[in-house]
Amino acid sequence: MVFAEVVKQGSFTDAAKQLGISKSAVSQQIKSLEADMDIRVLNRTTRGVSTTALGEKLLSRCHILKDQVDLVLKDIANAEENPKGRFAITLPHSLESHLVMPAIEQLCAEYPDIEPELIVSDKKLDLIENNLDVAIHAGELSDSSYRALPIGTVTEIFCASPLYLNRNITPCKLSDLAQLKWISTSWQKRNMPIYNILSKEKTLIELTQFSKVNNFTSALSMALRHLGIVLLPDNVAKPLIKSGELIHIMKEFTGPIWPLHTVHAYQREKPIHLTRFHQLVCNYFNDL
Repeated sequence: MVFAEVVKQGSFTDAAKQLGISKSAVSQQIKSLEADMDIRVLNRTTRGVSTTALGEKLLSRCHILKDQVDLVLKDIANAEENPKGRFAITLPHSLESHLVMPAIEQLCAEYPDIEPELIVSDKKLDLIENNLDVAIHAGELSDSSYRALPIGTVTEIFCASPLYLNRNITPCKLSDLAQLKWISTSWQKRNMPIYNILSKEKTLIELTQFSKVNNFTSALSMALRHLGIVLLPDNVAKPLIKSGELIHIMKEFTGPIWPLHTVHAYQREKPIHLTRFHQLVCNYFNDL
């Protein structure tokens, strides 16, 4: 945890003050850590410190461990029983495989008596009406008595398979997009608002709709079969862009940007496993 505090404060001196120990003690802890792991985790300059690539990976794990320690202490202080039974979650398709599933796997390892029930749907489901504990909500929040915990933002980006682009054109300007077949979801409209990352301007363009599906999973499957271009959430697209299965086109433009929240109905103290689930979701989201 000393390492994480040094990164957070940006200097050994400030970290020592925050931790209530001497600067030399902090320095010795970091030296011991690097010696034990046989790697360098910090870059040291006269202006402060920054993490190395390996240090960044270690920091991500430190955050997860710190959350676990904090929750254990809270669990002991509140003398809570080990949570058990049904834990019902609703979430959109685009957040299933790379975000919620890893979080559920870790949650079940920490709380083995939890019985997760997942409802994967792009429809907004009311928590009370559907007897749900939590919802992962993408989009603007409606006014309600529910509590919302922020996770981050999801941006829709234009993608296509390399083969589809080879058979057609690689767009260089917005007007080129109209020459390509667009695989849309039911909530994406033919007249699509597009945002310029650099100028922050919004432009309304008309795309050539080739097919319409009711979820991102189907849109992605069609794109991977070289049937057209698609607007995908960046958390879904990034692994496929990295693997070369998709190409990110028109990088200076994006589709809608959606805020992401964990929504629950508890007005006072939340169950410890719900708090932990939200922490895990945030950690995995930040690692995408």
